[in-house]
Amino acid sequence: MPNIKSAKKELRKSIKRALKNAEVKDKINLLTKKTKKAISAGESTAASLLRDTAKALDKAAKKGLLKKNTVNRRKSRLQKKLNVAAKAKK
Repeated sequence: MPNIKSAKKELRKSIKRALKNAEVKDKINLLTKKTKKAISAGESTAASLLRDTAKALDKAAKKGLLKKNTVNRRKSRLQKKLNVAAKAKK
């Protein structure tokens, strides 16, 4: 437990940041799961869900929550799944 006043404040701030970051990551994971489910089910909403997921991932990268390459890899894999599903549908 910190004894110095500034260290106490930093602890409070880091706890708040950790909660906020966890919330954002949970949202991203939820969107990703919904998107994968929609793609595999062949739903028409899959493209819009993919757009929402990509937007959330980009925001996380902009804020430094996730690395840029990680975000690009995740978006690429989701888009690839959507393209394969669309091709199989035709």
